[in-house]
Amino acid sequence: MKTKFAGQPVFTYGHVDLEPGESIIAESDAMASMDADLDMKAGLNGNIFSALCKKFLGGESLFVNTFTNNTNGVKRVTLTQATPGDIRTLELNGESYCLQPGAYICSTPGIKLGVKWAGFASLIAREGLFKLQVSGTGTVWFGAYGGLLERQIDGEYIVDTSHLVGYEPQMQLKIQMAGGIFSSLFSGEGLVTRVTGTGKIVIQTRSISGLASWLNRSF
Repeated sequence: MKTKFAGQPVFTYGHVDLEPGESIIAESDAMASMDADLDMKAGLNGNIFSALCKKFLGGESLFVNTFTNNTNGVKRVTLTQATPGDIRTLELNGESYCLQPGAYICSTPGIKLGVKWAGFASLIAREGLFKLQVSGTGTVWFGAYGGLLERQIDGEYIVDTSHLVGYEPQMQLKIQMAGGIFSSLFSGEGLVTRVTGTGKIVIQTRSISGLASWLNRSF
């Protein structure tokens, strides 16, 4: 399988070239185009209970699509996300990684997508009361509105609410005011997320809630 991104960073989409016999699993409606002789099969995103949890708690679709190349040649499927923004690749070798609800786009077989309790700190941070956790061995594509930045954390780091896209499961999240009471209320920053631990995080440079707030002020 070979993959190639284009349209970065605003309207990123990805080409997946499947060798004969290979498959890729994608969120419902993630396919933008595909070779006509690729096979597509829709199925529940896990068992019925798991699929319902992912839809209503994790912001994912109830169904996923599996694209399989049953021909003798290389075939292409082009995948994207619903919002404008960047897409990243995550390689897992038995590890786990946490994603904000709705960030998952597709993965290779061997990757398991689950929903975990994220805590009230995550809810207040506008990252959702539950988090998606991908685990297993294989490749994951994820994305979010805006550009995506990677940061290697060793200690503590501050991220504005609704900007944390992904983090390693051992990292701790804590909600706090951006500064003193006056600064937090009148600086426009309000609450922020303090990320503690050692590991890699991914941050989005824009947020849907920030865009909605700007539109409300403007119109």
